[in-house]
Amino acid sequence: MSATRSPRKRGRPSRTDAADGPATRDRILSAARTEFAERGYDKTTVRGIARAADVDPALVHHYFGTKEQVFAAAIEVALEPALSVPEVLAQGTEDVGERLARFFIGVWENPATRAPLLAVIRSAVTHETAASVLRNFVLRRMLGRVAGELDVPDPTFRAELAASQLVGIAMLRYVVKVEPMATADAEEIIAMVAPTLQRYLTEP
Repeated sequence: MSATRSPRKRGRPSRTDAADGPATRDRILSAARTEFAERGYDKTTVRGIARAADVDPALVHHYFGTKEQVFAAAIEVALEPALSVPEVLAQGTEDVGERLARFFIGVWENPATRAPLLAVIRSAVTHETAASVLRNFVLRRMLGRVAGELDVPDPTFRAELAASQLVGIAMLRYVVKVEPMATADAEEIIAMVAPTLQRYLTEP
């Protein structure tokens, strides 16, 4: 008669479970983005993420903690390209509106970076907890850094206005897919929005 397997305990996973290290963490994060994109924040569970990543739920808790913390980690990865925005602004004020529009649209036009962004935004528009996590990240990690590069009155407000233009475009073009915005040429959008961004970011 085979020995009875003792029940698995919650908490820190065994050394065997955690042997893959960063590879396991990345697999969990990838599964989380997919789950949030397909199911939304409400219907996504830690157990479901673990199942999609083919790991024990204890590993999800070990690497990320709660579902909210998993979502926060997914946001950080999804918005990592956007954290380069201050570098765009630091290149000078001439044509900064066009450079910022081109950078932002370029991130969304790239399928590799668009997919995780869609996962984050779709969850954020359907659940307040997800929206709060996204809002805090954008205000703290991105807009705060943008405002620090602006030599104009009310820099934080200016940065928020610029962000509202860009996020609005992303929502209409890539999430809601409103025509003709959804199929308009990217260069046409950049040309039309760039002067508005330039005014927000540079005019006294």
